[in-house]
Amino acid sequence: QVQLVESGGGLVQAGGSLRLSCAASGRTFSSYRMGWFRQSPGKEREFVAVISRSGGNTYYADSVKGRFTISRDNAKNTVYLQMVSLKPEDTAVYYCAADIKFTVHPNEYDYWGQGTQVTVSS
Repeated sequence: QVQLVESGGGLVQAGGSLRLSCAASGRTFSSYRMGWFRQSPGKEREFVAVISRSGGNTYYADSVKGRFTISRDNAKNTVYLQMVSLKPEDTAVYYCAADIKFTVHPNEYDYWGQGTQVTVSS
């Protein structure tokens, strides 16, 4: 069992930056691949990024590639999402998720955080 708690969301102007954190409970954090997803009102939950257990492999949605960076610190049981050059269309609730698979499909993730709101003003 893994419990996830996101933080770091907020209101930022277009072109600005934010860093999201997701703290995980339990001693098996390093056993899980970790993903970030986002959801806007009226839209389905959308894949953003995923990272392997060691952090050596990452994969991004085309919409965020080159602007967002996913990383993890297994000693701190934390995964991060560094976001730069933010755009109004990045506005969403951002969720972290954990699974044993390296996957982009949200319905394959077993554990989810409660989400953190990111709002980018134009």
